[in-house]
Amino acid sequence: MQLLRTYLADFVSLIFPQLCPACRASLMANEDILCTDCLYNLPHTNFHKQPDNIVARQFWGKLNIEAAYALYYFNKGGKVQNMVHEFKYNGMQRIGNLLGNIAGKQLLQSPVFNTVDYIIPVPLHKKRLKTRGYNQSACFADGLAAQLNAVVEIDNLIRIIATKTQTHKSRFARFQNMHEVFAVARPESLINKHVLLVDDIITTGSTLEACGIELLKVPGLKLSIATIAYAE
Repeated sequence: MQLLRTYLADFVSLIFPQLCPACRASLMANEDILCTDCLYNLPHTNFHKQPDNIVARQFWGKLNIEAAYALYYFNKGGKVQNMVHEFKYNGMQRIGNLLGNIAGKQLLQSPVFNTVDYIIPVPLHKKRLKTRGYNQSACFADGLAAQLNAVVEIDNLIRIIATKTQTHKSRFARFQNMHEVFAVARPESLINKHVLLVDDIITTGSTLEACGIELLKVPGLKLSIATIAYAE
C-alpha cells in the first residue's frame, strides 16, 4: 500500500510538478517548499554576526535599537525576489514560516536577539489585510517565534491610516508617507520588554522607523529589528 502511495505521488508530481518559488525548478520527492540548492545557497547576509551591519546603520541616530538583521540580500529579478513575490502575493504563507524558522535558528546564536520577549509584525491596514487574506510579516514572525521561544503579538501595534504605495518615493517622502500611521494599542503589556519588530523587505527603513518611534514611547521597551531581506 505504501509503495502504491509513493507511485501515485510520483505520478501526480510528474503531471502537476511543485516548483521551487525561488528558482522555479521542480521539487524532488524529498524537498518541501524550497529546493535543496536554494535552501542552502540563497544570498545569506550573516548580519547576526555583524552588530554594525548595514541594516543596523540605517537606524543610527534615528531609533535607539538593540540590534538589526536581515536574512537575505534582495536583488531585483533574483531568486529572493521571486520567492518573496510568491509568498506575498500568491498565497504561499508556508514560505514565511520556513524563512522565520531559518532566521530564528541564526538569531539564537546572538546574545541580543535570543532575549526577545515579543515579536511584532509590521501591521497591514485592515482593508489591505482583507484583500490579501494574511499579513506576510506575521507568517515570518510565527516562524521566528517557534525558534526564539517568544510571543507573537499581531494586534498591539496597529495601522490607523491606509497609505499609498512607497514605490518610487524618496526616503524623506517615504517617511512623511508613514507619519503618524501607527499606534500601540496596549502599551502596558510591553513595558520593560524586548520587542522584535519584523517586516518582509527593508529598503530605506521608513516603515520600520515609523513603527519603532511609536513602540519606543513605551517605558523601558528595548527594540530590535529583523526582516526577510535587505534591498540595496
